[in-house]
Amino acid sequence: MRGNLSGRPGRLVTVRVVVGAAIVRGGRVLAARRSAPAALAGGWEFPGGKVEPGESPAAALARECREELGVQIAVGELLGSADVAPGIVLHVHVAELIAGEPQPLQDHDELRWLAADELDDVSWLPADRPVLAAVRERL
Repeated sequence: MRGNLSGRPGRLVTVRVVVGAAIVRGGRVLAARRSAPAALAGGWEFPGGKVEPGESPAAALARECREELGVQIAVGELLGSADVAPGIVLHVHVAELIAGEPQPLQDHDELRWLAADELDDVSWLPADRPVLAAVRERL
């Protein structure tokens, strides 16, 4: 995805999109604790990852959840977006489990189902914090 983030006409900056899934089940949302890379280890996030060239955000999110959690999801509406770093933006979508039970297969060592009043019980990574209010409302 490309957009003019420079504020100057004619200067395009490439924006890397990463996606996260707020997988909701029974009034709870799935949170995943990072085990890698070291800089993120111990922080909690909505599972997901990078959108590859030629891939839609929804397809990327479905692929990442299959790889990281071993589940099939249906991707729903965009809950919110946040800047991760210069040139990187996170889009978090609500998602529904279609098949499988989530397991921490890649880059995570623990999963938790959190109710709205438990969202503050874990240490969220900075990129995921801006969408917590939208997730809380959804629950």
